[in-house]
Amino acid sequence: MSAARRCSPPRALAGLFVWRLKNTGIRQIPCQFVQLCHVANDRLITFQYFNFLKRMYVTQCNKDLSQRAKPKSDSVASPFRELQQLDQEKKVIHKIRPISPLHQPLSEASISSELREMKSGAQTEGSVAAIRTEAKGDRQWKEMKLRLDDLPGILARLSKIKLTALVVSTASAGFAMAPVPFDLTCFLLASLGTGLASCAANSINQFFEVPFDSNMNRTKNRPLVRGQISPLLAVCFAASCGVPGIALLTLGVNPLTGALGAFNIFLYTCCYTPMKRMSIANTWVGAVVGAIPPVMGWTAATGSLDAGALLLGGILYSWQFPHFNALSWGLREDYSRGGYCMMSVTHPGLCRRVALRHCLALIGLSTVAPVLDITTWTFPIISLPINLYISYLAFRFYRDADRSSSRKLFFCSLWHLPMLLLVMFTCKKSFLEKEDKGDLLGESHGRVMEIRLP
Repeated sequence: MSAARRCSPPRALAGLFVWRLKNTGIRQIPCQFVQLCHVANDRLITFQYFNFLKRMYVTQCNKDLSQRAKPKSDSVASPFRELQQLDQEKKVIHKIRPISPLHQPLSEASISSELREMKSGAQTEGSVAAIRTEAKGDRQWKEMKLRLDDLPGILARLSKIKLTALVVSTASAGFAMAPVPFDLTCFLLASLGTGLASCAANSINQFFEVPFDSNMNRTKNRPLVRGQISPLLAVCFAASCGVPGIALLTLGVNPLTGALGAFNIFLYTCCYTPMKRMSIANTWVGAVVGAIPPVMGWTAATGSLDAGALLLGGILYSWQFPHFNALSWGLREDYSRGGYCMMSVTHPGLCRRVALRHCLALIGLSTVAPVLDITTWTFPIISLPINLYISYLAFRFYRDADRSSSRKLFFCSLWHLPMLLLVMFTCKKSFLEKEDKGDLLGESHGRVMEIRLP
């Protein structure tokens, strides 16, 4: 055998490699290695390119390995027709009893029981058909008919009667805290005018927020959202409440109280309502809206803006932050779904800090009341426990940041405000004491003038 045949393939390749090295020279090996690396980098076969070559081989060279998609067979009947047939079919379940022998006659009891079963089966069929017709009727649009019996309840929900009652109560507290003799007629006129102004503001607020209230679980059952009344009727109701309310405050009480009522309606409907979807500053604007009613009560009694009116407004202003921030914390999903820009949604840390900050401010404002000669010094002492308790709940809300702590703070704010105002009223300095002090100061001033005169 020849030498070429006796050499194995690996030895032949090794011989070729050695012969190539002798011809090219050992000095040229580094240059060629660098050039080979460059070529390998330029023509690097990636995993994606390898898969592409594999697919090309399967589809062109070996067609037996390629997967062939089978065309989908057309259904005999559409699913909608099958559903219609299922709806049309009625399922009736009958209990099958063993057949008695022919020679035994049927008794009257068995006949009556069979008749009862047939009647019950017919009744069940009728009930099933009635339920299906009711379900189909619920899916259809229906025209809402307004009944006169339902109108007072609808208008009460449109005007947010609970919020209106809170506004009237704070205005009454401001009237009662004024250092003047109590006038029943002026008190009733001021309360009625404030309530009508609040109803008008709340109705206009719901008129503007219909598309946003429909996305929230808390407000989706409001009258305008459900279509129980028309928007025209809501606007007419707001006008019929707002115009007489402002006129009553202006003409029946005094122009200053009427101006404050009109300004509060404007602030609530034209500033606070659109700002709820623009900036978190809406909470501060809403707090000003809630602080004006006790100031209106004070001005209704005195006819002027005094330090006592500003103190009452400051207490209501600070109280609203723990109240509303705790409420909005549990409604973050609703507010985000409705598109409202609230602190609890966009700035949760700020929401908790502001609530705690204003709870501590209530302690300071209660201490200022005797300094301004509105209450006695017993008021900051008696009000300290309830102020400390709401501050403690606000601290827990700030620390824990959960629904449980926010719910406790919210429910505490509901009884904290009326109790604080009640304690403030019981510790109020009487009008006679202030008159006596004023007379004593006047007499002493007159005596000093007499002594100084020759």
